[in-house]
Amino acid sequence: MNDPTPVTNIIIAGLGGQGVVTAAAILAEAAFRAGHNIKQSEIRGMSQRGGSVSTDVRFGPAVYSPMTPPGEADYLVVLAPDQIEIHRPSLRPGGRLIAPDCLDSAALENRKSLNVGLLGALSTCLDIPEAVWHEAIRSVLPEKLHAANLQAFAMGRACGLTGASGRGRIPVVSLP
Repeated sequence: MNDPTPVTNIIIAGLGGQGVVTAAAILAEAAFRAGHNIKQSEIRGMSQRGGSVSTDVRFGPAVYSPMTPPGEADYLVVLAPDQIEIHRPSLRPGGRLIAPDCLDSAALENRKSLNVGLLGALSTCLDIPEAVWHEAIRSVLPEKLHAANLQAFAMGRACGLTGASGRGRIPVVSLP
């Protein structure tokens, strides 16, 4: 039976100081501005010492819980390579992993903008207009960070549209 009110489940994971919570705030703001009901939660752990951090952002016509049920994430955005295997079980079969190697952080105007760059890649998979993403970035971040983060978003979006290997959109992850 099809759920009449589908919910999109996204988990963003990384280490303290990488901007996981900021990325989730931008994603939630974009989804809200696009007219969705949103719920958001975060687990910070030892984040202030570089420990694991993850956030759940869920949106759709009606969302009743902020937590993504285990194994039901549609998208997993990971900012630190060592967090991929830790969070991979969160993905549903056919879910999509957006890994930090999706774009070249050395090419970013500000390497701290990797989080927003990966949101750019994610944006190619979601039905949220690009202009709405730009509004969300400007709303969440201070003005002095707008240019660098809009550049990172554009780079990530290009990666998501063409794929890091030039073969197309973000690949579907096959789970064992």
